[in-house]
Amino acid sequence: MSLTQAEVHTLERIRQVNSSDGSLAIHARATHLLEQDATILRKPHPSKDDIELAELSRRGSRSQDAQERTNVAEGTPGATDGVDVNSPEVKLTAWLQYASLCFTLFLAGWNDGTTGPLLPRMQENYHVGYAVVSLIFVLNTVGFVAGAISNVYFAEKIGLGRTMLLGAISQLIGYALMAPAPPFPVLAIGYVFNGFGISLQDAGANGYVASLKDNANVKMGILHAIYGIGAFIAPLSATQFRSLPRWSFQYLISLGIAVVNIVFLHFVFRGKRLEECLAEIGQTRTDATSSSANSDENKYRQIFRLREVHFLAAFICLYVGVEVTVGGWSVSYIEVVRGGGNNSGYVSAGFFGGLTVGRIALLWLNKKIGERNAVFLYAILALGLEFVIWFVPSLIGGALAVSFVGVFLGPIYPLAINHTAKILPHSLLTGSIGWIAGVGQAGSAIVPFITGAIASKAGIASLQPVLIGLMSAMFAVWVIVPRQARHID
Repeated sequence: MSLTQAEVHTLERIRQVNSSDGSLAIHARATHLLEQDATILRKPHPSKDDIELAELSRRGSRSQDAQERTNVAEGTPGATDGVDVNSPEVKLTAWLQYASLCFTLFLAGWNDGTTGPLLPRMQENYHVGYAVVSLIFVLNTVGFVAGAISNVYFAEKIGLGRTMLLGAISQLIGYALMAPAPPFPVLAIGYVFNGFGISLQDAGANGYVASLKDNANVKMGILHAIYGIGAFIAPLSATQFRSLPRWSFQYLISLGIAVVNIVFLHFVFRGKRLEECLAEIGQTRTDATSSSANSDENKYRQIFRLREVHFLAAFICLYVGVEVTVGGWSVSYIEVVRGGGNNSGYVSAGFFGGLTVGRIALLWLNKKIGERNAVFLYAILALGLEFVIWFVPSLIGGALAVSFVGVFLGPIYPLAINHTAKILPHSLLTGSIGWIAGVGQAGSAIVPFITGAIASKAGIASLQPVLIGLMSAMFAVWVIVPRQARHID
């Protein structure tokens, strides 16, 4: 005997349940419709009105299901497996996660802002020249590169929360080694642990914010502005410590901040994976950061075969190298070449203060002219200011110019990371940003070391032509970074 039309409708609803995408709302709706059809089937002879009612119900269900799947794909409210994104608890969780990452970047900024003012005191304390003291940057590079390579593996195996915590503990070990002003080799080894820890945390923080669907551009700008605040405050403290007998106790303050960082990361993320953290704030990811179908080896291969990744890594490496070189070696340049004296450490504070201001105050301009054009504009303006510092023999003018270099360099990093999220496959985004950010942080070690090596031969006055060459190379690399995503097989 052939099936009635109502029975056909019922079987179709069963198929819809079996093929649904896992949404609880879709399952509940399908179950309700099955109960409706069962009532119809219990009738000996379903009327025409009954059949038409079932047909209208089916059409409405399909429309709702389509909207539900669209919500899931776009991460909109209602597609978050029962998470109410407007509830106070979810909002608090989202705020705590973001605030914890901001604190991590604050510590990274504090770290970078500490080194510059202490470099002259290190040379005096250990009786070493520019080249030898620059070895701390070399070993920092070792840590950064190790962190960049390890991040892809750790992010897949142990997840965001544990990876960030591992990085924070490594950073704590580094400060513990540096705080008592140990022999120079031990101090340099502390920079290895420090670089490894910052690399893991920087990659995780950037990957998390780049994965957000709500105001990611603004949040990325604020995240790196917090880095600038840390880098601005640190020189104010380090400049005071450089004149004290216990100059290395600056690292005790860093140690205390690192302890607070560990506490925050532990209690906020609780060792969870990125997908779990995003789900807690009502954002469902359609692109899993890991897949059972792909081995770790395949994940590495997929990332490293993307030329966009290598272009962006080279650009970020040059940018971070320029940023840390200006913030660090400008202190020695102003002190020696412009006669700034012991208070030259405040020049570093001015630079990082400008960095912070630029990342917030220029958000409107970034949106108006576009991310790619904004990077070109800021690079040209910063390059022009370096010529002013080089050729205008003024202590005050040079110090002010360094601050404005910070204003224009500041927005470039978050703009580049936002652009990364637009041109790379979302399934590889976290690992790719981890590698790019890690290599970028390696630039903060390689470029200052090269600058120190050149200064040991040609004098610190060579800083400006070196920076101009680096900024020009940075501009050239940005030219070849793709404007938009390409189809990747």
